[in-house]
Amino acid sequence: MKYSIIIPVFNRPDEVDELLESLTQQTVKDFEVVVVEDGSSVPCKDVVEKYTDRLTIQYLTKKNGGPGPARNYGVEHSKGEYVLILDSDCVLPEGYLSAIEKELAENPCDAFGGPDAAHESFTPVQKAISYSMTSFFTTGGIRGGKKKGAMDKFYPRSFNMGICRDVYLKLHGFSKMRFGEDIDFSYRIVEAGYSSRLFPEAWVWHKRRTDMDKFFKQVFNSGIARINLTKRHPGTLKLVHLLPMVFTVGVLLLILAAVVFRMTDYYNHTATGLFLPNGGFIPAYALCLLPIALYMLLIFIDASIKNKSLVIGFLSVEAAFVQLMGYGFGFLKAWWLRCVQGKDEFTAFEKNFYD
Repeated sequence: MKYSIIIPVFNRPDEVDELLESLTQQTVKDFEVVVVEDGSSVPCKDVVEKYTDRLTIQYLTKKNGGPGPARNYGVEHSKGEYVLILDSDCVLPEGYLSAIEKELAENPCDAFGGPDAAHESFTPVQKAISYSMTSFFTTGGIRGGKKKGAMDKFYPRSFNMGICRDVYLKLHGFSKMRFGEDIDFSYRIVEAGYSSRLFPEAWVWHKRRTDMDKFFKQVFNSGIARINLTKRHPGTLKLVHLLPMVFTVGVLLLILAAVVFRMTDYYNHTATGLFLPNGGFIPAYALCLLPIALYMLLIFIDASIKNKSLVIGFLSVEAAFVQLMGYGFGFLKAWWLRCVQGKDEFTAFEKNFYD
């Protein structure tokens, strides 16, 4: 068996159905599927049974413990030469496995991952969230499929991640981290001296969260994970990881300054601001809000053009702020609790991973 596809799932039978259907369309057939039900109250057993005559598939159940232990449990019961980790909210194009085959044949490596994209059937909110997670203007495009430079390292994410079985077992798979467990594993792969590459053509359609509230919780947890990862892997905190926090603090300070200027002018009956050569005048509070407005306009234009939709453009503005500020707030909270107060890795977050 060449590939073992491991799918942890928690209360998402409909998503699993779509993912399994897409697996039946793969042009490469040398694979097995292992679905791990991680303590779900809404199981997907009936869905899996629909595909037993079209896929080599196992259905396993375990007590809820989060995605990392669920993936490890699935790998223990698999036998493929390569382990492919997928999130249950992904759908695969029919050439997904053939793209992996081609990359491995041309330039073998120990671990790899691919980018994600929005499918035409996704809701406007899902497309906006996908934009915010892959755009150069929000994340620098790091999840949009751009190749790294010669000196950069690639760290696969668990929504679309592959690894040689021997390497997986030697490194004992995913840790018990509640958030950021995939990056922790990727760091350990690279730190152990194994090779890791981006496979740009091995992309998936990734649905992510279906509303802004769930999306905020997801990125908030990612911000928390960044501090925990820094504690586990000193030296891995880069400037790019600080940008959402800087953005969050900057937006809050600009809004606060705008309020202060506006209230001061109101109570003192003054007009603080910038006088223009042509006789015009821009109030100080408006100047404070101008950078925020320009960023919103940039996101709106770029997202509208890329998605050919003004509605998605508007939603992408909201998604961008949710993504950056959610991550920023999580980062700041974790920094305060772990770096300032010196607390251990969060027992406070020993809760159900999924929302």
